[in-house]
Amino acid sequence: MANQSSTTTRKKKSQRRDEILQALARMLENQEVKITTASLAKNVGVSEAALYRHFPGKAKMYEGLIEFIEDSLFTRINMILQQHQSTLMRCDQLLTLLLGFAEHNPGLCRLLTGDALVGEDEELRNRITRLFDRIESQIKQVLRETEIREGKKVALSTTAAASMLLAIVEGRIVQYVRSGFKRPPTQEWPVQWQHLAEGLVV
Repeated sequence: MANQSSTTTRKKKSQRRDEILQALARMLENQEVKITTASLAKNVGVSEAALYRHFPGKAKMYEGLIEFIEDSLFTRINMILQQHQSTLMRCDQLLTLLLGFAEHNPGLCRLLTGDALVGEDEELRNRITRLFDRIESQIKQVLRETEIREGKKVALSTTAAASMLLAIVEGRIVQYVRSGFKRPPTQEWPVQWQHLAEGLVV
């Protein structure tokens, strides 16, 4: 009976934690709103003291959202690598994943661009940098395997090609945020990718 009660308590705590993070993500969609623990508590419908029972501060809340981004993206990236062997298909699926994730999570885009992290803990920005570094390394690895898997070559060095592809994706996410989420990052992407793909592998 005690174990059941303990499990129920942990489940409720986890659910409340998720509710707080979801509320924070929604608030991030409004670029005019300054997010404070007081405004977040009001949005969730709890006291500030209740927030602090789940997170010691706002930085930990942002960290929770970044962890969600990392888990979501890299779980799906691994699935893409398992399901596809072609370099171009892998790159297409991987880049489309990033753009689609951004489009469906506008609030989180402000974390990806660093827009919402101005004035926050420096380590949060460093973590976003490491996230993109990790994605770039993954793209680079996909490109490196082109010759082994397909007997073809990447037109640029793998470093230059990976940097270019990620820069395009990051640029589209920045445009999305700057437009107030009115310019979808996936808009015209299939045509643009086709153009990029034609000169990527030779």
